[in-house]
Parts: sequence; C-alpha cells; structure tokens
Amino acid sequence: MLEPTVFIVDDDDAVRHCISVMCSLAGVPCETFADGEAFMSAYQPTRPGCLVVDQRMPGMSGLELLEWMSAQAQPLPVIVITGHGDVPIAVNAFRSGALDFLEKPFADEYLLQRVREAFDRDAEARQRAGEQASVFTRYRRLSRRERSVMDLMVRGLANKLIAAELNIGIRTVESHRANLLKKMGTASLSELTRLHLRLQGKDA
Repeated sequence: MLEPTVFIVDDDDAVRHCISVMCSLAGVPCETFADGEAFMSAYQPTRPGCLVVDQRMPGMSGLELLEWMSAQAQPLPVIVITGHGDVPIAVNAFRSGALDFLEKPFADEYLLQRVREAFDRDAEARQRAGEQASVFTRYRRLSRRERSVMDLMVRGLANKLIAAELNIGIRTVESHRANLLKKMGTASLSELTRLHLRLQGKDA
C-alpha cells in the first residue's frame, strides 16, 4: 500500500519550505508545488494523502483547485490555508468540501493534527471505494436471470412467489438463488440486502 503524502500547493517559497520541513521532522512524506496547474499535472488518483493549498495564488486560486479536486472520482481531503482569511471565503471553502480553513500563521502541531485526520479520512474513503468496487465486480458476474431473482429476494418474496413472478420452476429459483449467493460471496439474505443497497449507492 502506498504511503500517504501531503501535497503542498503555495506560490510562496518560504511557506512551502516551512511546511515541508515541518512534515519532514514529523516523518510525514510531502511534495511541494508552486501552483495548482503543476499539482494537477502531477496528480495521480491512486496516491493517498491530503492536499494543503493556499487560497490566494496567481492564476488558479486555492478554492478553484479545491473545486477541481472535489470533482475527482477519488478526491483527496483538502486543507485550505490563507493569510487573508474572511468569513465568506471560509464558508465557500467548507461548502466546496474543505476539511479545514486555516489562517496564517498557524501552529505546526495543529496543522499536523489536521493532516493526520485527513490521512485517516482518505484511508476510510479508499476502503469504502474498494469495497464498493468489489460489490460491483461480483454483481457483474451474475446472469440476467440471477439478477432478477436477487431483486425479488431483497424485496422479501419467497421462492414460490419469485417462481410465479418470473414464470419459472421453484427448483430453478432455488438453483439461481444458490448460485447468486455464492457469486456475491454471502450466505444470508440480510447480507445480500446490504450489498444490494450498496449497488443502489445507498449506505448500508
């Protein structure tokens, strides 16, 4: 598994250097970028970690980079930093999905604490995404008829009613039921229902 990294985006050389030294002393891997475009060019969605970005930069602003990141399939948690903070900017940052909004100067320990929290949040999100992908992979192995049986099972229909609904024999339903449970990697209806909810994009 790749080690989480702090990606620092700030046009101020001194700020990038200070944060990178702080991370180095704390044993936290980091990479620095002078602008959002440079980070976007280097961004790899498979790399875990978090993004620390300055709000005011020439060209792409920190909020614009935050909005871009929020639109990615596997977005990194984002901590916005600024030397010119005000309430409207902070509100916009949180509405766009920022984990935190820090005004310079900030305490090193607090930033490190938020970075570690961001790492934890990213790890949890990646685990959920991996589990979701696994469910879809298993679901795609089902035949069309097995998917129909599954849909009726999670609606609470007994084998006899499923057979009548699909105009097939009960033993055929039992066979499809056993096959789909095996392919979905579960032995219970309650677990199958939980997986079905995940397929619908609902928490379970």
